[in-house]
Amino acid sequence: MSLLSLSAQAQLPQDSRRAGGIAVLAIPADVTAATFQQQPVALVEQAGQRYAVVGLPLDLATGEYRISLYQQQNLTEQRAIVVQDYAYKTQRLTIKDQSKVTPDSAQLERYGREATEQKAAYRVFSPALSAEFPSFIQPTAGRYSSPFGFKRFFNGEPRAPHAGLDIAAPSGQPVLAPAAGQVIQTGDYFFNGQTVILDHGQGMLSMLCHLSRIDVKIGDSIVQGQTIGLVGATGRATGAHLHWTLSLNDARVDPMLVLRK
Repeated sequence: MSLLSLSAQAQLPQDSRRAGGIAVLAIPADVTAATFQQQPVALVEQAGQRYAVVGLPLDLATGEYRISLYQQQNLTEQRAIVVQDYAYKTQRLTIKDQSKVTPDSAQLERYGREATEQKAAYRVFSPALSAEFPSFIQPTAGRYSSPFGFKRFFNGEPRAPHAGLDIAAPSGQPVLAPAAGQVIQTGDYFFNGQTVILDHGQGMLSMLCHLSRIDVKIGDSIVQGQTIGLVGATGRATGAHLHWTLSLNDARVDPMLVLRK
C-alpha cells in the first residue's frame, strides 16, 4: 500500500493538552481571529462547527493558559487551556562527529545564523489553503526510530528535547509532502542537514530534514504526496532517516497527533 493511499479525509487533530501537544477548541462562528501567547492561531471548520487549533510549545510548564478570541479587532473572549503533565522518555545517542555535539566558535556562529533563519520561517502566518484542517500523511515509509519529545543526550551531554519525529528509512527513499503547501525555505544546515520547510497555511508548517537531495525550490506550490527530496543522513545524524518537525503557531508539536486515522 502506498503512502498516498493512506491519506484520510480532512479531520481535526487529536486534542492532547500537554507540552508539545495540540488543543482543539470549538469557537463561535463569528470569531475572526485568535491568539495564544501573542501568536496567531489557526481557525478551521469541520461539519459546520468552527474550531481553534492551538499548538502548545514543548517547553510549556503545566498549568492554566488563555487563548484570546477576536471579532475583527475586538477581543471578545478568553478561554482557559489547562496543560497537563506528561512524561517523555529519555534517549541517549552516540555521535561519531564530536563537532556536532560540541561545535567550535565558527560552527556556533553558523548555527546561530541558521537558527535565526528557521525561527523566522516558523513565524510565517499565511492565508488558509482550505477551510478545513489539512489532512496529513506520513512523509516516508519506515519505523519510528525517535518519537517526539525524547529528552536527549548526545555522547552523554544533555541537549534540547527532540522536537520532531524520526522515521528510519533507506538513503534515497522518496520523501513526500505530508500536506499541501508552499516551499518557504530550503538549506543545508549544520545540525539539520539538507532541509525543506513547507508552509501549509495559518501558521502550520513542516520541516523535513537530513535529506540526501532536495527536489524543490523556494516558492514552489506543492500538493500532498509530491516528492520534495530523498532520505539521507546529512547534518547531525546517526544513520539514514527523515526528521519531520510539525509547527503550529510557532510551537513544535507531536506529528502523531495529526496522523491518527
